[in-house]
Amino acid sequence: MIFFPAIDICEGLCVRLEKGDFNKKTIFNKNPLDQAIFFEDHGCEWLHVVDLDGAKEGESENRIFVEEIASKTSLKVQFGGGLRSIEKIKKALDSGVERIVLGTQALNNIEFLEEATDLFPNKIAVGIDARNGKVSTNGWTKDSNISADEFALLAASKGACAIIFTDIDKDGVMSGPNISSTIEIAKKALIPVIASGGISTIEDVIEIKKNEKYGISGMICGRAIYDKKINVVDALKATRL
Repeated sequence: MIFFPAIDICEGLCVRLEKGDFNKKTIFNKNPLDQAIFFEDHGCEWLHVVDLDGAKEGESENRIFVEEIASKTSLKVQFGGGLRSIEKIKKALDSGVERIVLGTQALNNIEFLEEATDLFPNKIAVGIDARNGKVSTNGWTKDSNISADEFALLAASKGACAIIFTDIDKDGVMSGPNISSTIEIAKKALIPVIASGGISTIEDVIEIKKNEKYGISGMICGRAIYDKKINVVDALKATRL
């Protein structure tokens, strides 16, 4: 199982939001590259990076920080946020990003998702961010009427290599992950599912690891690391057992 430490970039800063609220933002590091190097030095192999400005607006200057991380560390970067054209996806992959995460554009334009997975096989994951079971888009600022389960099945059928499932109500509030919904999506989609949102203790890490057999292939952890609730080395040991 892969443990993904998370870096969310907003206006060039490493931040965390509470339940996706841009008005409830905490700055943890002013230099995303320094934060990435910290994770690399502590034994991480993968890194989950989100361009929050790109996710919200579709355009952003934060890509330069992502490219810097990809080129100056050995980390495999899983990156999402505002990648709404084939050109942007190609540029990110050419810069050294290992895996792309599509969200808003995949939901709004399923043909785009299909084109992306055809052009870049095994490189396109789909991020499903859900509030009350329904998919949210545009940096969690807009809610749809499509259920997370329904979208997961559709994404899998169009060639997505993985699903990143985030329960927005759990994200950034340290209340524990929504493991049951993650398991249900993994069972239905039949492609690897990465758990995200609410992971706040090493016990949560261990519990998710126990459910690897249902198709949960990894977990993303952010705020708990920055608040020193979870030690990165301990989490890596637990997920690599």
